[in-house]
Amino acid sequence: MHRLNRFDLLALGFMTFALFLGAGNIIFPPSAGMAAGEQVWSAALGFLLTGVGLPLLTVVALARVGGGLDKLTAPLGRRAGLLFAVVVYLAIGPLFATPRTAVVAFEMGMAPFSGNSQLALGLYSLGYFAVALFLALNPGQLVDRIGKWITPVLLAALLVLGGAALLAPAGAVGESAQAYREAPLLQGFLQGYLTMDTLGALVFGIVIATAIRDRGVRNEALITRYAISAGLIAAVGLSLVYLALFYLGATSQGIAGDAQNGVQILSSYVQHTFGMAGSLLLAVVITLACLTTAVGLLTACGEFFSQLLPLSYRTVVIALALFSLLVANQGLTQLISVSVPVLVGLYPLAIVLVGLSLASSLWCEPRRVFIPVMAVTLLFGLFDGLAAAGLKSWVPAAIGQLPLAGDSLGWLLPVGLTLLVVAVFDRLRGVPGLQVE
Repeated sequence: MHRLNRFDLLALGFMTFALFLGAGNIIFPPSAGMAAGEQVWSAALGFLLTGVGLPLLTVVALARVGGGLDKLTAPLGRRAGLLFAVVVYLAIGPLFATPRTAVVAFEMGMAPFSGNSQLALGLYSLGYFAVALFLALNPGQLVDRIGKWITPVLLAALLVLGGAALLAPAGAVGESAQAYREAPLLQGFLQGYLTMDTLGALVFGIVIATAIRDRGVRNEALITRYAISAGLIAAVGLSLVYLALFYLGATSQGIAGDAQNGVQILSSYVQHTFGMAGSLLLAVVITLACLTTAVGLLTACGEFFSQLLPLSYRTVVIALALFSLLVANQGLTQLISVSVPVLVGLYPLAIVLVGLSLASSLWCEPRRVFIPVMAVTLLFGLFDGLAAAGLKSWVPAAIGQLPLAGDSLGWLLPVGLTLLVVAVFDRLRGVPGLQVE
């Protein structure tokens, strides 16, 4: 029975870490840290709960069922499960997330040097997707190419940035914003929720499982164990990066107090600490972080759609890369305006699906629980998506009165009550076929 050695397992963990660490994961923590100020560590803890905890639980849930989203959605029925999977893969893949990695990498890593022209974006995105396509065309080489080569470079750059933030802060820890003074843990929790890495984890599960199988591992129990180990390694790495970036933001109020987002905070810090070399360092970090995420998304979508359609993996990945290239050249503003409502609407469904799957041993008949709970989640996810799209007039006024509705968490109470009711009903009905007549 073939097993992974420690070095291969570490490389698998590094690959998983790189798949998750996109530009958004680097931008959110500094801005949250600056707003948190003196409450930085409480806010960081809340951020870790949702920014690291939820994706890790998703990896565990996928590993338990065999690594594929289709198995996770099985209790919903084939058609509903397939529809959900297609929407998730399209949203997190070629329609929104994959092209966005190229645009964000360009605007943060290249535009400061080349200018923000359409021609510069076109040339950059062409080279970007050429590299991403080269890496994605051989998924069996991802552990070697990303885990053993690209990730160490990314980690080295992050180590310099994070080490400087801890050892050479730009100033003292600043004051807390009003929201963070009152509820720092909750505010950090909400910021971690907005990273939406749980959606990424849903599609990366198949990449991790495939990478393990491509190393010669065939035993399903070992695949599950290695996938969970990789998720834990990635979680530790992400946690360390987030903590360092939170502290960077909390100590940068003196040099970036007027910053509107994490990009401006990071840019101010690296210029203050390293000068022009800092801008180059930030460009390397952002470019590699975005590129590895794009490779993971292309690979995951290629695996999924090549199984769904009568097309080879190679054909699908090439088509996805070309389509993503075209979408990327529409610009970041247009991408964000369209993608945010869709992703906000999908995120509650992903969280509830993972939670129900992890608690599968509690259900006598999973379909009795999954279908009604996911239906209610879908309804409130649609309301959240409409609100995020600026269509609040389409949302019933009562929805806005629910606890945490203003933070896109209004679905928690109705979904929780639905789960309680159907769980009791499921327990009363018992296991199908075992009822006493």
